Amino acid sequence: MRPMEGFDLERGTYRTSPRRLSLLARWLPSVRHYISFLSIVLRSAKMAKRGVYDDERWAESSHAVRRSLEAVGVEVSAGGLDRVAALDGPCVFVANHMSVLETLLLPGFIQPLRPMTFIVKESLVRYPVFKHIMRSRDPIVVTRTDPRADLKAMLQGGVRRLKEDRSLVVFPQTTRTCTFDRKEFNSIGVKLARRAGVPLVPIALRSDAWGNLKHFVKEFGRINPRKPVHFAFGDPMPVTGTGAEAQEQALVFIEEHLDRWGLPPAR
Repeated sequence: MRPMEGFDLERGTYRTSPRRLSLLARWLPSVRHYISFLSIVLRSAKMAKRGVYDDERWAESSHAVRRSLEAVGVEVSAGGLDRVAALDGPCVFVANHMSVLETLLLPGFIQPLRPMTFIVKESLVRYPVFKHIMRSRDPIVVTRTDPRADLKAMLQGGVRRLKEDRSLVVFPQTTRTCTFDRKEFNSIGVKLARRAGVPLVPIALRSDAWGNLKHFVKEFGRINPRKPVHFAFGDPMPVTGTGAEAQEQALVFIEEHLDRWGLPPAR
């Protein structure tokens, strides 16, 4: 796997290195990025259909998407990666959810350090081409139409994957939004961590550089290089009792980082 230029192993941080942009990247960043992105998706889907899209290739394609964004001027930074590297077993990551960007970039940061998968909505395993990639990652699939069945799938499927030493990334918000409202952040991550006896690790992220369309395929929104991308990984937290304390600590961690990044939470 290609080394991550800009990654500081000792400090557990990543930051985009300075680079020169092409004329196309400066004038039409969305066009430049999506040309590269579609190539990455097609190449990855082809490998997934052949059954050779393994964990290492998943991480590498995630890095390729990150480099595509950086090639049009998007600056990416991450902190707390040393905390992920120090984990001695699986965990449940809980994060706020702004765009498709985090779904694509998080594997590049987490997978080389800790085997992982996602809880995803059913549409992601049905999208043309992309479905082959997503299905190869053995995600937990929820319908968003039957809450009882979704909860059962998340708890049973989540515990099984955690016992198989595969960490889970959970987005407890029901919709992607740039305004964080703690009332919309459910406790499924805490429930999973408590049931499996694993720690909870909060992730605060800002990913609004990749816009969301209101109609058609909303994942293909405008790329805005003026908006920085940030990821911050918190300390692993044991989940005890009802899990209310761990849930509150995760909420505070996310709120404080978003406020620091210029996106204060809803009050």
